[in-house]
Amino acid sequence: MAITLEDLIRIARGEDEADLVLKNARVVNVFSGDIHVTNVAIASTRIAGLGDYRGKVEIDLDGAYVCPGFIDGHVHIESSMLRVPEFARAVLPHGTTSVVIDPHEIANVLGFDGIRYMLESSKRNPFSVYVMVPSCVPATDMETSGARILPSDLALLLKENWVQGVGEMMNYPGVLFREPSVMAKVRAAAGKRIDGHAPGLSGRDLMAYIAAGVGSDHECTRVEEAKEKLRMGMYIMIREGSTARNLRDLLPLVTPATARRCMFVTDDRHPLELLEEGHLDSIIRTAIASGLDPIIAIQMATLNPAEYFGLLDRGGIRPGWRADLVVFDNFMDFRILKVLRGGQIVAERGRFVGSLSPHNPAIVRSSMNVHPPSISFAVPARGNRIRVIGLVPGQIVTQQLIMEPKTDGEFVVSDTERDVLKIAVVERHQATGNVGLGFVHGFGLKRGALASSVAHDSHNIILVGTSDDDM
Repeated sequence: MAITLEDLIRIARGEDEADLVLKNARVVNVFSGDIHVTNVAIASTRIAGLGDYRGKVEIDLDGAYVCPGFIDGHVHIESSMLRVPEFARAVLPHGTTSVVIDPHEIANVLGFDGIRYMLESSKRNPFSVYVMVPSCVPATDMETSGARILPSDLALLLKENWVQGVGEMMNYPGVLFREPSVMAKVRAAAGKRIDGHAPGLSGRDLMAYIAAGVGSDHECTRVEEAKEKLRMGMYIMIREGSTARNLRDLLPLVTPATARRCMFVTDDRHPLELLEEGHLDSIIRTAIASGLDPIIAIQMATLNPAEYFGLLDRGGIRPGWRADLVVFDNFMDFRILKVLRGGQIVAERGRFVGSLSPHNPAIVRSSMNVHPPSISFAVPARGNRIRVIGLVPGQIVTQQLIMEPKTDGEFVVSDTERDVLKIAVVERHQATGNVGLGFVHGFGLKRGALASSVAHDSHNIILVGTSDDDM
């Protein structure tokens, strides 16, 4: 139940008891950059004050640290392959109390219905979900996607509660060459945040991209690239996901002078990593172990994203702000002991102890439409050179390799000895039978085949195999 402003002031002045007091806490102050031992008084969902307070319930933290709840500033929940409530149950024990999602992936499959599904399933959950409306659906016209989001759709969605702006503007060529539909989407943002996605963009093209209103980037892989973008006023989202891991490469960017323009994000983190490594807590832990000042590390997962996205009631431990709090043991182990969201304990010692809403959003249509008899993986042998995609471990950028093909006389086939395998993309939205074929080096598969319908960004079926039959 929401507290009245009068009651909050009354409790802050010590005239009435707080609902909960966390006693003997070492408060990590992301405003002043220091740590002080005090008590934290909570009234309903809000922080009433710090200091000597009485509470209806008092918990002695015995010197444990307390910091603000973590905020993931860029994540595609659907890439975790979990529904929103299950994702909440997975990340809350790791201290994440708010997320800013970009439902770009589900939108490329289900369009407006997919975005509506994510908005509805984000309601009444034990953590806060804010939304950036996908800007690039489809992400490219060079691949068939399941839907198309028009500027008029985007303008309508931007009026929704909890929508903070426009999601990653992947089509930066469309910005640079002033494509009318892209310009309409930029204008629709109307003063709200526009997130960026511009790997390698530099010089005057970068200037033009930023001039259009793009405020952040999470695709930097090198310090030099990130520094150029930061100098031009961008916020740098340092990503550490399941596939793209840029934390260690970009940490040298973070100094006391630059830290307030940087934040940690996960982008895509799969269930295995959520279970074995954690969420933002694992990024903070790694950053501290790598030498980053602990308070700066916590600031980058709390106050910085809150300020960038205009979340004006969270990100620090301050009277009147939401009581989204993380209690942890020390900076070396960084074990999460308790998590409070809106003044309620929702996780303790790695276990979710809150409640999930029984609310179920509308069912969406089937999204897998394939006609197998029309599919062929044959690549005719022509010439003595082929282009091969070269994988870069831990990155989503690739290399172009030129190699000699292995053939059976008539067709080019996979070569497991040199780790040159056939790769295919099968259209799955409209059952056209369209297939894209190529070769990839660095996958390491020795027999059989692997396939996935999680295939950024149009999410057709992508498969790699050692033979056409296995594929």
